[in-house]
Amino acid sequence: MSESTCYHCGNDCNKTVIQFDQKIFCCNGCKTVYDIFSSNDLSCYYDLQSSPGAIPEEIKGKYEYLDTPDITKKLIEFDDGNTQIITLYIPHIHCSSCIWILENLHKLQPAITASQVNFPKKNIRITFNSNRISLKELVILLNSIGYEPYISLDDYTAGKKQINRSLIYKLGISGFAFGNVMFLSFPEYFEVSEYWLEQYKPLFRWLMFAFSLPVVFYASLDYFISAFKGLRSKILNIDVPIALGILVLFVRSTAEIIFDWGTGFFDSLTGLVFFLLLGKFFQQKTYSFLSFERDYKSYFPIAVTRISTAKQKNKRKEENIQVYDIKKGDRLLIRNNELIPVDAILIDGNAQIDYSFVTGESESVTKQSGDTLFAGGKQLYGAIEIEVLKSVEQSYLTQLWSNDVFNQDKSASFTNLTDNVSKYFTITILCIAILATTFWLFTDSSKAAQVFTAVLIIACPCALALARPFALGNILRIFGKTKFYLKNADVIEQFAMADTMIFDKTGTITTTITNDVSYEGMKLTPEEESLLKNTLRASNHPLSRTLYNILDEHDILTLDEYQEYVGKGIEGKLQETSIKIGSASFAGNDKDYETIDTSVYISTNQEYKGRYVFHNQYRKGVQKIFKQLSKDHKLAILSGDNEGEKKHLKQILPQNTSLLFNQKPDDKLNYISSLQKNNQKVVMIGDGLNDAGALAQSNVGIAISENVNVFSPACDAILDATKFNMIPKYLQVSKQAIAIIKSSFVVSFLYNCIGLYFAVTGQLSPVIAAILMPLSSITIAAYVTILTNWAGKKIT
Repeated sequence: MSESTCYHCGNDCNKTVIQFDQKIFCCNGCKTVYDIFSSNDLSCYYDLQSSPGAIPEEIKGKYEYLDTPDITKKLIEFDDGNTQIITLYIPHIHCSSCIWILENLHKLQPAITASQVNFPKKNIRITFNSNRISLKELVILLNSIGYEPYISLDDYTAGKKQINRSLIYKLGISGFAFGNVMFLSFPEYFEVSEYWLEQYKPLFRWLMFAFSLPVVFYASLDYFISAFKGLRSKILNIDVPIALGILVLFVRSTAEIIFDWGTGFFDSLTGLVFFLLLGKFFQQKTYSFLSFERDYKSYFPIAVTRISTAKQKNKRKEENIQVYDIKKGDRLLIRNNELIPVDAILIDGNAQIDYSFVTGESESVTKQSGDTLFAGGKQLYGAIEIEVLKSVEQSYLTQLWSNDVFNQDKSASFTNLTDNVSKYFTITILCIAILATTFWLFTDSSKAAQVFTAVLIIACPCALALARPFALGNILRIFGKTKFYLKNADVIEQFAMADTMIFDKTGTITTTITNDVSYEGMKLTPEEESLLKNTLRASNHPLSRTLYNILDEHDILTLDEYQEYVGKGIEGKLQETSIKIGSASFAGNDKDYETIDTSVYISTNQEYKGRYVFHNQYRKGVQKIFKQLSKDHKLAILSGDNEGEKKHLKQILPQNTSLLFNQKPDDKLNYISSLQKNNQKVVMIGDGLNDAGALAQSNVGIAISENVNVFSPACDAILDATKFNMIPKYLQVSKQAIAIIKSSFVVSFLYNCIGLYFAVTGQLSPVIAAILMPLSSITIAAYVTILTNWAGKKIT
């Protein structure tokens, strides 16, 4: 082999495209095919710009239009000058190996920072550095590894969905072949001895062989590809025994007609593929019917403040509206640490935008009036006013919430129920098939192939794989209807496993809507009241919002300086006047009060002025909720407030409830971490603001939503405040869902045991096994769906 010979295909390389591990490859495809499935460390790097000979000219020319700025602007959904994000439709995504490749693109091209696959929609959302790789080069990269994206500007602008009809075509071909092979097999079934049938028997057999060819090499191709990729990745997926069964049936049947041993198993082979595809078609239809996809109108109970366009100067009205009511042209108020829900233009205010929700990069950017702001950015510096460019898009917010940046630790440490049960399933079935076949080879060799294929098909783990997504997906949908919005199905399982429930106090077990507020201290001047009102306007803390709503109206002003100190308070400045609002120590008050109610302290220009005292109103049913939860869970209150409510809480809450006050955000996080070190499964319920760290640290973090924009990727679920009293019922339904899944596993195992008995004893033909396999999937799907609907009636 010469120095310029490709290590994989043997062709001569005019230019070195990839040199990795002292090996040369002539094209990206050769490198990918050779290495991508067998290595978890793809430390290779290639630059498409520096190796123009790597890409055929016809491929380059095909995507020349992506160099046109007007076209790429319509395709790119986020662009801050350095980082771009695009969602591409990839019709060739069909298995877990495809997902693995596409979500590891950063190992092939370092300019790609993240890639996330939406398997049901066959989409991939890619975040990349536009200074290091262009959109055209990105698309060429995808093409070179066999995942050519389908790009249509009409579809992007009109929002049409691409329909993949390949499954329907394959189902039609396999069904046509199955029917004809069965028809041609009738003389063999009934042992008809007519002269002309006997004379044309070889022709019939070869016709059956011809009908089986498109079934094996087209209709069942996905099973072989998935099995091959799984084996190259050292993974025994569920398609391995299926592909093996198809291959054994075809080889055995072909050998029989070639050597005139018999008619073969072409009827069983075509029937097997037909019923497998029919089961897959049923699964897709059922998922579509149950509508497991999240919809932003249902899953995000978040609101935003809209500023009305009143004609009178300085008489503008502010109102809270739901996100999906936002229209183009609306003017919105975005407070400190609030999320920008739509693409918009900055109108007024000092914008310091954190796009880490979108890009994963923590460095914030400064924007000036007239600049474009993208959905998903978080305002870090006071309040700003924006004008909406387009309405909110649900898939965008859903992807923000599901971004791997915010759930890596939890997902890495959690193994779901199905993975635990089915880990060794394929190995066990293969062992049973081999042992049974070996037995029949010595007992009755004519039954060996039939037994081998029957075992592989009847014990297909499809039913096991279906139980959990159908059950938890249905519960996810039911919870959403009752205003309990979960990030994903894993949250239900972790919620059911919890043994410790921790609650924040202010804004969680208390309501910020009906609080009684009184003022104690020196009277504020009109200028100080105006500064207080405008400083509170920028804050999203429950106490700040309550206080803002009860103060008299003042002119809306843009602060010169604004800073929020988590766990302490907020500070604002306008011209020569500064104000501090927050805890007693933050506002400079060292005086001890006889009463220690929840209070907000005020100081202006370093002079203490007074305090607003809040008399908490607890949510309806708090006492009953804690009593129900205390039966099976350890309970705790973690509050950043002082101990003013401790005596009252001791009277209404169970005796074993831990009460911890004066807790800073770090204290809450560390407390939860210490419980987890003792193997406790913790659910944290807070307001999503100062509790962000605790929500992220807990096994399940639930943010309570009242009438503010509390969306935070730190939480795993959002609960509408009006449904707070239903927490025990949600917990009960979650536990019932897990019990339903476990019972479906028992049903599936019993089904497999019965089927395996007939298979290993040679009493079950492959075609009957192929009918029973999708039938078991249908049974399990119907079983878990009916039972979870019944369980969900408790909350609906």
